[in-house]
Amino acid sequence: MQRMILLGLITIALVISSCNDSNKTNYSISSEAILIHNGTIINIEDGSILKDKAILIDSGKIKVIGEYSSLKSIVNPKNEIDIDKKFIIPGLWDMHIHLEGQDLVEDNLALLPVFVAYGITTVRDMASDLGEQVLTWREEIANNKILGPQIFTAGRKLEGINSIWKGDLEIANEKELGQMLNKLESYKVDLVKITENTLSGPLFLKSVQEAKNRGFKVSGHIPIDLTIEEVVKSGFTSIEHASYLLRLGGDEKGIVAQLKSGDITKSEANEYYSTNFDQDTAMLAYQNLSKTNIAVTPTLIGGRQLAYLDEEDHNQDEFLNYLTDRFTANYQWRIDRMENDTQEQRQSRKSRYELIAKQLPFLQEAGIKILAGSDAAALNTYVYPALSLHQELGLFQEAGLKPLQILQSATINGAELMGKLNTLGTIEANKEADMVILNSNPLLDVKATQDIYAVVNNGQYLNRKDLDSILQKAKQKKQQLDNQRKE
Repeated sequence: MQRMILLGLITIALVISSCNDSNKTNYSISSEAILIHNGTIINIEDGSILKDKAILIDSGKIKVIGEYSSLKSIVNPKNEIDIDKKFIIPGLWDMHIHLEGQDLVEDNLALLPVFVAYGITTVRDMASDLGEQVLTWREEIANNKILGPQIFTAGRKLEGINSIWKGDLEIANEKELGQMLNKLESYKVDLVKITENTLSGPLFLKSVQEAKNRGFKVSGHIPIDLTIEEVVKSGFTSIEHASYLLRLGGDEKGIVAQLKSGDITKSEANEYYSTNFDQDTAMLAYQNLSKTNIAVTPTLIGGRQLAYLDEEDHNQDEFLNYLTDRFTANYQWRIDRMENDTQEQRQSRKSRYELIAKQLPFLQEAGIKILAGSDAAALNTYVYPALSLHQELGLFQEAGLKPLQILQSATINGAELMGKLNTLGTIEANKEADMVILNSNPLLDVKATQDIYAVVNNGQYLNRKDLDSILQKAKQKKQQLDNQRKE
């Protein structure tokens, strides 16, 4: 009898009208349910806001959004959280990161909670030499064994023989392609990543087609001996790095034809694309490209950091407190490579970055879906895990995108691309409880995403003290690893 009474107290039938739906629904609520109230919810789809609403969260899900007066009686008062009119957005997505480095397993593991502390509740790992390890982390996070953002991963990327990338799956023919796709299927990866360092154009196209035929989403780079149109029509889901789109400002088909005939070299082709860009030509190409439903992940921050490396001193960056010496040692190769650049080369790099950034409003106007992704990785100099996504959003704003468009690029656009919009990406009843609570309105200035009051990650409420504790532990782990490696 006592057990029945207890179960009756824990499970409560809730009948309430949703704020957007007059139909009444029953909800079963556990004793662990929390009620976040007195907040302003931003509808990420159209920019409208819901003021003074309460969000009932239980078992990692948003149960209902309604009035505090109607909901307060059904949860333990200790589980009520007054957020004092703060602004609530969905958890942020970083759609392009790399958890990489066979000698950086502990280092990357220590950074997973940092993503959450920065409001990033979902990431898309775009393949590395830690492919199998990342797959393990994906499952451990899903099963609440470790704290980190939800991971979608490509595992290991497809490439040609003797590529520059560590740990990729190198193929020389269609038979090997089939074998590697079998491997990726056995890994249950979330997408296939393909790059072009040594992979020939024809085999690249075949790889895209075969991966798509197996039901995979396919993302990656664009080989210089193929047109963007060829790659997209073969089944690409997203183009990684907006720099490739500069080809659309010139005679891309003509350049590819000259490359194939041997009339020009790859370096000459790249020089042409850099010096013969026409915005009207590009805009027309963007409009045609938008009809294919392709998405683009610009990854501006990496190019921006390198373009202005001669003007900025990163040695005192606060985020270095979370990165081990072994991790940041990987930054040096790019720094050394650029050390003897001429002033003309430095200016050229700045001009190229600015031209790429300038394309974002044109892509948006054409209707191409933009994905926010940082390309944070040990090999990408001063592109810091977690922080760099916020920097990327700031660069989107500087480029001319509106705050709502930017927020969409870091929430619903990623969820839609990954086929998860029914469970993620917005703040709605029956969706997963991932959200960021901000001190100021990001619709006025997207840099408000950096002013975090609290985070809800998979239903777990983390206040500012909790988030600071996560960061402190990351700092301590960095110091511990550095000290161990000096002994």
